[in-house]
Amino acid sequence: MKIWCQYGSEHSANLVMIGHFEDTTEATTAKEIIDALTDQVARDEESGALVVGSPSGRYGKEMLDLLSKLNVASIGPGELEQFAYDVRVDVQGSDVVVSTDEIDISAFLKVLFGRGARIEVYSAHRHPGPDYGRGE
Repeated sequence: MKIWCQYGSEHSANLVMIGHFEDTTEATTAKEIIDALTDQVARDEESGALVVGSPSGRYGKEMLDLLSKLNVASIGPGELEQFAYDVRVDVQGSDVVVSTDEIDISAFLKVLFGRGARIEVYSAHRHPGPDYGRGE
């Protein structure tokens, strides 16, 4: 007889990532880049060029053109589906605040870092506050 044990949880990350920028212009630009990538991922998903859960090792032509136009070279093809996740992105002055229940956030981190942000990442479960996270 085989006994199988696995750890599992429905517990969400309730993750908060804050990119602190020198000024509001850089924060707004970072948000615009995230929005453009999110829109392209939605189009790629709709056309079948991207299947969430089965990341491709290649960029589609439209995505490659967009990444080139945005001057974003650090996001790999396998990270693009992160822009299809349920993520909230807000600009608050010179900060960009990313809130999500997902743990895969490397693509967002790369956009913020690429635009010069000082980045803070934490779980709102452990560090609750009224401003960020789900506010549990």
